[in-house]
Amino acid sequence: MNGTATAASLVQIVTTDLVAITRGRSMAADDSSVWQTQGVGWVPANLALDPFDAIATPNPWGSTGDLRLKPDVAAAVMIEEIPGRPPLQFNIADIVELDGTPWPCCPRDFLRRALAALSEAGLRLIATFEHEFTLTDGTVRAAPAFSMLAHRRREPFLSTLYSALRVAHVEPETMLAEYGAHQYEVSAAPARGLAVADRAVITRELTRELADAFGYAVSFCPKLSPEGVGNGVHIHFSLRDAAGNAVSYDPLRPGGLSETMGAFAAGIVRHLSALCAITAPSPVSYLRLVPGHWSAAYACLGDRNREAALRICALPAAAGDPARGYNLEYRPADATANPYLVLGALIRAGLAGLRDHVPPPPLVNTDPAALTEDERAQLGATRLPKTLAAALAALEADDEVCGWFPPKLLETFFAVKRQEVALAAGMSAEELCRRYAAVY
Repeated sequence: MNGTATAASLVQIVTTDLVAITRGRSMAADDSSVWQTQGVGWVPANLALDPFDAIATPNPWGSTGDLRLKPDVAAAVMIEEIPGRPPLQFNIADIVELDGTPWPCCPRDFLRRALAALSEAGLRLIATFEHEFTLTDGTVRAAPAFSMLAHRRREPFLSTLYSALRVAHVEPETMLAEYGAHQYEVSAAPARGLAVADRAVITRELTRELADAFGYAVSFCPKLSPEGVGNGVHIHFSLRDAAGNAVSYDPLRPGGLSETMGAFAAGIVRHLSALCAITAPSPVSYLRLVPGHWSAAYACLGDRNREAALRICALPAAAGDPARGYNLEYRPADATANPYLVLGALIRAGLAGLRDHVPPPPLVNTDPAALTEDERAQLGATRLPKTLAAALAALEADDEVCGWFPPKLLETFFAVKRQEVALAAGMSAEELCRRYAAVY
């Protein structure tokens, strides 16, 4: 054969699994009439992969079954200017049956159904994910926290990432050098619907792609060393009614928390121990969730308190209508968690609080670890699980939370996470951090 081969333009059709790894298959971009209508093939047992690419056993799937990844045209990404690389093209997909109907165990569909339930209650969620990550190039000297030097040392990477996120319609707002050594944070404007979690996936994948192209090592791992500062994912959210009016804020109530948002928050706090299995779902997550690290070790609601698992956030008076900017922040989450399951579970917990008319939790406006046991008990500030095994036990004991998941999805989740617990049992804290940092 004569002639010169040119690089094909490929698009990846992707899904994010239970261990928050985005996987998929590629096709020629110019075959869009095929993959946009038919999708690409997928296998049920792929959902049972652990972070180290071992299929959890037992699982409900075995070697049988076939599915399709059906791309959502509203969740397509095309980034052209990546140093030394062809354009990055990928399309977030739903996992569907061969006849095109939703697969009950698709994480993205789990969120879609939770959003539908919220809509039936006359509410909408406005939310965003705030990501922390560690970026290194082999140098050992770290610049001061929050400093101009720390930011400028990673240019033009940070500016390129910011621009790429804009092109991908993520709407980045802030990019900053964080407190930890070589640690950075990116936040995005709030969004609605599936786009909230889609943006989280896009942010992680664009950061990884560009870091690799620039020759940097990047990790979203909750802990890169047992003594180091952790990387979290904070979820900011507020509620609107069906007409789009903000309904989270009431200046006459404690903390400015409206009756609706108070019950929604109470549902989350009530189920926090079980929720940790979903939002902080790896053994290494619990090296981060310790008192005194601003990572939220106690199940409570705080007013601008970064040691509370759920925090009331408020904008300065100059920002305009306080009701529009008022939001809550869920803190015990990290990037080992699937963003669709995280957001769907928070919605379901909030809806349970609304359904049961749960009164708002007391406001904890100091570090819960500094209180006595009696003081914490009076405020209902309970310690979150200290290990993934404990969080899984809390999830298994919480019939309400378990009932939100299709049985086979829940069965697969437990299989994967218990396999992780077993793998971690023989590791030191240092090895645990090293192994997970290499994956995330």
